[in-house]
Amino acid sequence: MPAVINLAALIVSSLATTVAGANLLYLGTLGVAYAGLAYGAALLQGLFVDKPIVPKPEDGNYNLKQSVPSVAIVLGRRKKGSDYAALEEKGGTAYHLLIAAGHRIQGYVKHFLHDEEVTLDAEGGVLTPGHFNTDGHNFVHIKTRLGLKAETAYANLVTAFPGIFTNDHRGDGLATVLVSCESVNADDYLGVYPNQMPQHSSVIDGALVFDPRDPAHVAGNEDTYSFAQNIALLRAHQITNPWGGKLNLSDLYMPEWSHAADVCDQPVTNRDGETEPRYHGGIWFRANNDQVQIGRLLDQAAELVVYERPDGLVGVHAGEFIEPDIRLTEDDIHRLTFKANRSEAATVLAVRGRFVDPESRYNTVDAAIWGDPYVGEDTERTRTLDNQVIERHNHSQRLQKITMIRANAPRVSILATYQAAKNIGYRRFVRVHAPPQLNEAIVEITSTPTFSFRNLTVEFSGIVVPEDLYMFEAATEEGEPPTVPEVVVSTGVPVPTGFAVTLQREVVSGGDEASFAAATWTHVSNGLLYEFEWQPIEGPNQTPLSTTSKPREDQAKSGYLADGIDYRFRLRAWSNGAKSEWTDYIFATPISDPVAPVALAGFSLSGASPQLGRATLSFATANDAHLKRIALYRVSTGVPLDKNVHTKILIGAAPGTSFAYVDGDSTRTNLYSNSGFDTDTVWSKGAGWTIASGKATHAAGSANSLVQTVALTAGEVYRYSMTVLDLTAGSVFTRFNGGTVVNGPARTANGTYRGTMTAVAGNNAAGFNESSTFAGSVDDAVLFQQTAACAPQGVWDYYAIPLNGSGIEGPQSGPVTVTII
Repeated sequence: MPAVINLAALIVSSLATTVAGANLLYLGTLGVAYAGLAYGAALLQGLFVDKPIVPKPEDGNYNLKQSVPSVAIVLGRRKKGSDYAALEEKGGTAYHLLIAAGHRIQGYVKHFLHDEEVTLDAEGGVLTPGHFNTDGHNFVHIKTRLGLKAETAYANLVTAFPGIFTNDHRGDGLATVLVSCESVNADDYLGVYPNQMPQHSSVIDGALVFDPRDPAHVAGNEDTYSFAQNIALLRAHQITNPWGGKLNLSDLYMPEWSHAADVCDQPVTNRDGETEPRYHGGIWFRANNDQVQIGRLLDQAAELVVYERPDGLVGVHAGEFIEPDIRLTEDDIHRLTFKANRSEAATVLAVRGRFVDPESRYNTVDAAIWGDPYVGEDTERTRTLDNQVIERHNHSQRLQKITMIRANAPRVSILATYQAAKNIGYRRFVRVHAPPQLNEAIVEITSTPTFSFRNLTVEFSGIVVPEDLYMFEAATEEGEPPTVPEVVVSTGVPVPTGFAVTLQREVVSGGDEASFAAATWTHVSNGLLYEFEWQPIEGPNQTPLSTTSKPREDQAKSGYLADGIDYRFRLRAWSNGAKSEWTDYIFATPISDPVAPVALAGFSLSGASPQLGRATLSFATANDAHLKRIALYRVSTGVPLDKNVHTKILIGAAPGTSFAYVDGDSTRTNLYSNSGFDTDTVWSKGAGWTIASGKATHAAGSANSLVQTVALTAGEVYRYSMTVLDLTAGSVFTRFNGGTVVNGPARTANGTYRGTMTAVAGNNAAGFNESSTFAGSVDDAVLFQQTAACAPQGVWDYYAIPLNGSGIEGPQSGPVTVTII
């Protein structure tokens, strides 16, 4: 009995030879042999149980929500959605925890949200498309895990849900994705999420597989495996996994699997002259899908035939023609049945092809028809090659050609002597010479050979194929690849064009006139509404205001505008709650009074210069009804006035009046007493210092302080001024005494100096110190605490320009020069 079983289980044909026996591996045939046994009955029962069909590529465009879905397996590169593990919300952020694959993967090539390809920053924030990123803020983040044996928990999940997720929730061995989506305000919601909650999918480089050709790969040590799209390696991975064929790598005859992988990697040339691998592809499915069907798809895509060798190992015939080493002649054949298969009604005239195109985002597309393109679809005279493992047009066309050759090939059934055909169960091709039908013909075996030990014969069936079965001249034989549809990226609501603003006036109650802005734009659609915004860019109130246009109108009117104030205007469109970007600003100033005011009657400095943290200016205006304001400019002395650059201060003014205006802090006073050294009092004089003739003088010979008690606050900035005179040697500098001494810069020449110093803890006196060689005097000592209101320190030229209510300028006055300490 065992001998019969082994002989019956010699070969398992793939879909490339016969659909009925494809990809059963030797287990299916063993099940037939053991059909009378309990084990065989159980095995057969398992084979006939309905299992979920293999998912189509399009099935990966959405994320599955069900209690416990079967894990997804990804071989090669594929685009797919994921399975929900959790969907939680905390603090306005929705967290989508997704399982992309039930095993370790190589990595994520691309991410998509609602089929929009996105780019991520280093933290996983979505940068593009731009609607997910507003003003530099990422509303959506995507983080991933590869499915390592010991993974890392998502820190933000652990932080957000400490009662649900801990650092032990790692997802070991599962490739996962965490998509977090922040909530936005109602006005921006459809702008950020135009398709509602984002639906995530990704292009994945799938499982790491064993390659017997790579010496770095150690069988059984998955950490040494690598990513591959070689279909022979993917098939070996599928039949040696618990969810697949449940074999071990030691059950495979590796020399043949290595050779099959080499054939899959062979370069071929497509119609564009580009080189691509012969049999590369990918597929994703679920662990509970029919693995026989998965194997058929892989075998068909790479023209593989998986079989059991005489040594009990599982071998594979590669997708290539091998010169047969078995030749049967008339002397070896007891019976030959030949069917030419030339019936006009049965001749296949066209083979259609369908494959998964990466350029079409891994959707199924139609290949060029092989044969007569005008034959009706799904008739006896057409065939369809529909294989989701295939991902190149040239690959599909090569298999379409082979499909037609096989469909129209003559059929043979041969009963041969055992001695001549005993090894035929381990071969794919056999040469038969039996004229006149078979003259050195190549027969591809399509059935499991039947051995009779009583008669010592072998019976098998096959088809007659040419020796150039796998030859393909792409330049002349490959048809036109399908057109890749252009990905239409939503640009959102269009930004208005032709935007223009005209300032107009109208009479209001009381006979007065008021200015307003009239906006117009180019008509695009009756479905759009427009928001027109205006904003003053000077004065105390710079709040933007807006109005919305009426339906089907291409104009809008602002509220009344303040005369003479600079405004900026912009426009955006709205549609069903979504808005466009703003247009660029348009700047304009309403003018109702075109008459410039006359020159100021007076403009001068009030008080002496220098002044402490301020400039006090006196104004006298002419009796001119057009005068409304005065523009005051502060300019570094000697520098020409530039109204676009220099500081502008607007002062309200009335005709025929005189008034003073303080630029700075009018409360600042000198902290020094007897600052002009008019008397020999207040100051504590160290050795070498004397006070006489309105100055403090130091004689060379020793270095000692000249200070007085001053209330200083640690951390505060103090401005100072000093005049050095009569200097013949050495240097002098300002000083804060008490606690840690603070010194200003050394002054080595006569002149007036200004600066700032910051007090530290313990400072309680201020004044001067000097080098021991200093011979000279100091005078006009000034010290006060600086405030935010102080005008900047320096020597300044002030200019005054009268303005009417519309901002029209009158004659310029100035400069008035003032030194501000």
